[in-house]
Amino acid sequence: MKLTELLNESRILCHADVVSKKRALELASDTLAGQSANPPSEEIFSGLLNRERLGSTGIGDGVAIPHCRLAGCGNAVALLMTLAEPIDFDAIDNKPVDLLCFLLVPEDGAEEHLQTLAGLAELFSQSDVRDKLRSCSSNAELYSTFVALAETLGG
Repeated sequence: MKLTELLNESRILCHADVVSKKRALELASDTLAGQSANPPSEEIFSGLLNRERLGSTGIGDGVAIPHCRLAGCGNAVALLMTLAEPIDFDAIDNKPVDLLCFLLVPEDGAEEHLQTLAGLAELFSQSDVRDKLRSCSSNAELYSTFVALAETLGG
């Protein structure tokens, strides 16, 4: 699945005001649960939290890609969030995180899950991509910027 197909403008949170990893997971879960064909907020939160317990999804350079596979998830979806202030996320480089892309995939979508994670990691590994996303000041700008950047990578 192309990265641009994972998002829509209702799954964008620009400059979210959260103070902890747990609160970021809760906000993402609540937002994603409000979308059609997604599991309830508690199920999403539990899946994301259980994945974080296996090891942080903070990949470095202020980026985290919290993700999980869920039985009640109809198709892969993502939520892109930038934070007003960076938070501790137990990232591999021990730096605080302010750019998060949450990913939910169906339980039987292991291959799709891995390919999508690889695409997101490749996108967020580029400093100019991170800088452009961080400079956005609205949900609409963050969405259009992500789509334009992802399309330059063919996804």
